[in-house]
Amino acid sequence: MERRGALASLLCAGLAGLAGFAPSSPAAAAPASARTTRAAATGPRPPASLLGDEIRRLPTSRKVLALTFNAAWDVDGIDTVLAELRRRKLPATFFPTGEFAEARPAAVRSIADAGHGLGNHSYSHPYFRDLSTAERAEEVRAADEAIRTAAGTEPLPFFRFPYSSTTPDAIADVNDLGYAAIEFSADTNGYLGPQGGMTVDKAVGRAVDAFAPGAIIQMHVGSNGAGVVLDAEALPLIVDAAVADGYEVVDLRQFLVAAPGTR
Repeated sequence: MERRGALASLLCAGLAGLAGFAPSSPAAAAPASARTTRAAATGPRPPASLLGDEIRRLPTSRKVLALTFNAAWDVDGIDTVLAELRRRKLPATFFPTGEFAEARPAAVRSIADAGHGLGNHSYSHPYFRDLSTAERAEEVRAADEAIRTAAGTEPLPFFRFPYSSTTPDAIADVNDLGYAAIEFSADTNGYLGPQGGMTVDKAVGRAVDAFAPGAIIQMHVGSNGAGVVLDAEALPLIVDAAVADGYEVVDLRQFLVAAPGTR
């Protein structure tokens, strides 16, 4: 009750401050043998604690949480989100699809240039439960290529399943490609927009209700039409609530380990 009361106060104070905010198939891209894979990457890797299952909370007892954003549709909220993260000096991890990276390369580059990590959200956003092992690999590899081309940097070894539709064999396939399956503790559902029955208050409330050590909050940089990006408006209020509750926002990259033979 105290948390919800604090949230109500934050919403009243924070909404006024938001007034100034402005709001191909993978197989056709290139042969699989020509693509760079995570398995061949030399950067940091997921530790054993992030493998073998979907990760909905980070392996820590500290009062920390991670902010993550999916990017599969429009870019209406990216400038607002990046500006707020820059103002707060906070890290976040973004999960674009390969198709998004190809269609919106400047947006993906702006995320990388701001210093945030880029995960992998598949190439075309299919249900992975309906794919074969080879088709899953093709989706992941095609997305990796598109994201690294757009960003000019190596994507992180983090994969987020489209629709959060995970299965044990799909997780194993993703792990075999060198990725941890990073899902979420709570989705704000802000992407549904007002036409989907969501409000800033509801989006913030869903995030706050999930606060716990290692919580992973999922948001989106786009909207489900109408150009209203509730997650962009909710972000400062979520951060305010986290700080008020004693949480630190951390970078998912803190949970990676060095590849063998590197320092």
